[in-house]
Amino acid sequence: MNDNSFRDDIRAAVDVLRRGGIIVYPTDTVWGIGSDATSSEAVRRVFALKQRADAKALITLVGSLAQLERTVDCIPEVAYQLIEYSERPVTIVYDHPDPAACIAPELLAEDGTIGVRVTTEPFSRALCEAFCKPLVSTSANISGQPAPATYTEISSKILEGADYVCLTRRDESASTNKPSSVIRLSEGGLFKIIRP
Repeated sequence: MNDNSFRDDIRAAVDVLRRGGIIVYPTDTVWGIGSDATSSEAVRRVFALKQRADAKALITLVGSLAQLERTVDCIPEVAYQLIEYSERPVTIVYDHPDPAACIAPELLAEDGTIGVRVTTEPFSRALCEAFCKPLVSTSANISGQPAPATYTEISSKILEGADYVCLTRRDESASTNKPSSVIRLSEGGLFKIIRP
């Protein structure tokens, strides 16, 4: 895909996100379903498409450390080290979102925590930066089904239920990408591996 097509794909996805729509897009892990992480209505649509119980929190994706700092209220110092040195994508569960970020309450766990990942994959990072808000990032599958590592593994039900399906990276025939590891960090020093 050339630079113009990449930029056009980003613009089309951002336009849908700004209108409260949901997209299917490639991430640093598997293909994902995305929406505006500050819109309760959009988040509820993601839950409905995945047929997932809304008691299960969803991951939030950001494109930079600066965006992370605008999303999370207090970031323990060890989080920066985990993000920089982890050999694979890592989602960190923090105590609270920053109130100014206006994160949809449906994205939070019952205890108010929020799971956020900083993506370094070119498309999802550019998408987060162009949208200027955090994105919902949950695997593009019906709940309980395998997460799609490539575009061809996404079910027709998911593709038909989205408002926009990104064009970038559709032609990849194989991928070793897997869901991220998940680590719980708290200001009090709690460190717990939730998903290795």
